[in-house]
Amino acid sequence: MSTENTTQSAARERGADGVRLSAGDTELTVHPDHGCRIGSLRVGGTELLRQGDKYGCFPMVPWCGRIDHGRFRNGGELHQMPVNSPPHAIHGTGRNLRWRTARTDDTTAAFTYELTDPAAPWPYPGTVTQVVELAEDGGSLTLTMGVEATGDSFPAQAGWHPWFLRNLGEGQDVQIDFAPEWQEERGPDHLPTGRRITPKPGPWDDCFGMSRGVEVTLTWPGRLELTVSSRTEWVVVYDEQEAAVCVEPQSGPPNGLNTAPRLVTPIDPLEISTTWSWRAL
Repeated sequence: MSTENTTQSAARERGADGVRLSAGDTELTVHPDHGCRIGSLRVGGTELLRQGDKYGCFPMVPWCGRIDHGRFRNGGELHQMPVNSPPHAIHGTGRNLRWRTARTDDTTAAFTYELTDPAAPWPYPGTVTQVVELAEDGGSLTLTMGVEATGDSFPAQAGWHPWFLRNLGEGQDVQIDFAPEWQEERGPDHLPTGRRITPKPGPWDDCFGMSRGVEVTLTWPGRLELTVSSRTEWVVVYDEQEAAVCVEPQSGPPNGLNTAPRLVTPIDPLEISTTWSWRAL
């Protein structure tokens, strides 16, 4: 595609309704002004994501899940994040910000924001990038996120929080199939205790470990099968709501800034990706 055509396509796709991508019979909309969340994913005309300002699929960055009372340490420095899910801080700040659209064409778009954005009180400078890419045949979606440090090193996490509809409007509810090696034991404060236990049956609001990579299959019987895969080894599964279920690949466990810090440095950025692939049944 020529530069002129790419620019024209970008102008068409950007607007008040978000950035729209399409391939085959798949269409999706990303809202960079609303936390760079995917607001809609339609396959064959069927919406897969719960609708609403809090839903869709949002990036969790620069941390995932809960931070104990919103506090984390980087060496000798103690930092306090906004307590947005008392008594903890939850799901990062990237979902609350306006991201910049860096490039877009018919099937791919890239977005960025600066960690020192005044609306997000992260104490270290750096850049976050999210790339959203539909396969040419419309049969899969790949999301990639990177966190780069431009100054001092800092602990960070990244991941995604999709809200898949429990029911697609007719037929049976979705079925979740996965084979984790362990479950992070959840304490009464909703934080992992540090113990790894044998996975328990749902319903869940729990983090699981899959050392060979995340692979979780969602099946809407007679309608669609969708597999969430990622090379990371942690996934949170949340299915306690009536309307939706969540399968959240992430680069570390909840409260991981404190218990399993992954340092981002100017020469060692954090990168994570996930692919959703689907087929009609």
